[in-house]
This record gives sequence, C-alpha cells and structure tokens, in this order.
Amino acid sequence: MDGLAVYGGLFLVAFAAATILPAQSEAALAGLLATGSFSPAMLVLVASIGNVLGSAVNWGLGRGVERFRDRPWFPLRPATLSRATTWYRRYGKWSLLLSWMPIVGDPLTVVAGVLREPLWSFVAIVALAKVSRYLVVAGAVLSLT
Repeated sequence: MDGLAVYGGLFLVAFAAATILPAQSEAALAGLLATGSFSPAMLVLVASIGNVLGSAVNWGLGRGVERFRDRPWFPLRPATLSRATTWYRRYGKWSLLLSWMPIVGDPLTVVAGVLREPLWSFVAIVALAKVSRYLVVAGAVLSLT
C-alpha cells in the first residue's frame, strides 16, 4: 500500500475520532505500527496532528453552536454536555487533559469552545493529552512486536 495513502488514511481516522463521529484511531495506529512497514514517529505525528485538528473543529463548533443546544439535531445530548460543562467549570482548562478519553473527551472540547477557552491554550493542552496517548499506544504495540 502506498505510504501517502496510509498516512492520509490514518490522518482522516484520527481527525474523525476527535469529532463526534464514531471512529477508533488507536486501533488504526496500533495496526499500522504492528506491520512494521511505516515509521513509528511519523505514524504518531500524523495521528496526533489529525486528532488535535479534529478537536479544534469541536472547539470551533462550540464557539457558535451552543445557541442551538435545544434543537433536535444538536450533536451532543443535554446530559453529556451538562456533565462536560460541570467538569470544565470545576477544573478549568486543565480538564482538557482528559480530551483523549472516550465519552467525555469530545464533549469537553466542545465545551471549551462554548466557554471561550483561548485557542492557543486549548491547542497546547489538547496536543499534550493526545500526543501522550498515542505515545503510550505506540510504546505498548512496539514492545509487543
């Protein structure tokens, strides 16, 4: 398989996984790492960039979409948004260190936009969380292969 297609596909999966779309970027990264055919550093970098950019899309949506929270098409259930808002108000921007977590991570990135977290601090904290997660996945897979 062409390297550009592999890296591009990983980027898209990681991007989608950071949005409200259901996707599993860790499995894609682990599978590619296990083949031994691609640079682990490049795979982690591509997955991280895609995932952080996907989270930035959530932040952007949060900046403008919150006023539509009562509409039936709103992407987050009220209970999920409420739980994420509670976490964010309690722990502030540092709650974004949990942006890698399933279920609560994506809503936290939307809430960061709703509550007007500055983009620079949002990207810095989310990047730290997302890159760390991918490094742990890479370390685990590479130690097993």
